[in-house]
Amino acid sequence: MKIEKLPRSKVSSLDRILGVPFKVLDDGFVRVIDYMGSDESIVQAARVSYGKGTKKVNEDRGLIRYLMRHHHSTPFEMCEIKLHVRVPMDCWRQWIRHRTANVNEYSTRYSIAIDAAQKTSPAEWRKQAAGNRQGSEDVVDEEVGAVLTQKESDFQKAARDLYEDRLSVGIAREQARKDLPLSTYTEAYWKIDLHNLLHFLALRMEAHAQFEIRSYANIIGHEIVKKWCPLTWEGFLDYRMNAMTLSAIEAEIIAKITAGETKKAYNIAMQLGLISKENPEKKNRERDELTKKILRFNLPVPW
Repeated sequence: MKIEKLPRSKVSSLDRILGVPFKVLDDGFVRVIDYMGSDESIVQAARVSYGKGTKKVNEDRGLIRYLMRHHHSTPFEMCEIKLHVRVPMDCWRQWIRHRTANVNEYSTRYSIAIDAAQKTSPAEWRKQAAGNRQGSEDVVDEEVGAVLTQKESDFQKAARDLYEDRLSVGIAREQARKDLPLSTYTEAYWKIDLHNLLHFLALRMEAHAQFEIRSYANIIGHEIVKKWCPLTWEGFLDYRMNAMTLSAIEAEIIAKITAGETKKAYNIAMQLGLISKENPEKKNRERDELTKKILRFNLPVPW
């Protein structure tokens, strides 16, 4: 039996940016080092085929959208990408929690720490969010911000000077580094399959994600994945990022509202604990999220 030789999947739009750094924050970057697979690879895997699959783009698009819509993850795992990132250590702590990647990070035991720390401009100091313990909102007055920025600069310089003083008298790098601030940049190679990368992006591109890691995620998504697997990216935006999911409770309440039965919708919300009988004005996060969904349908909110 003659076996056809298959070429390596190549994506010309991604090949053009291999090794090209995209700047993120003040001194960070992300760039593609290598990749495997493409939209076509996902189609091949889904059809359990060694051939090229259908040559009609619209058929490939329909299959990829079906896979995305019905949460068939395995075909997306056939694609992998390796990125080189430069990121502040505090941001990297969030990033590394995604344990589905292969990682090799710059070591400050073996090498001198990168002489760069993320700086904050006077207009970038964010206030703690009132309703979200792990989030931020608005910014402080620029006069206050200017003082904080100057103090930040002084602190970062003092910490770096202390680190270099320790090195100069022969202190081991593994110990000399201990007082470096979390704003210090680190670098890593990060290899991940497309399925898990999309999960990372779904969480880190979301509006409530911290600004710093969201900045990296937006670059990875819009500048890299969009070029690499455009059909998958389109489906991801439609069915994940810009989609709306409804719980059984939410679907029942919205059905009553669309039928004009707003009083029944209110009663269901109260029976199911979205509205407190004793204090109807009491804040409820689940109800607040449902309210946003109701407004997205341009329907009247029954409470």
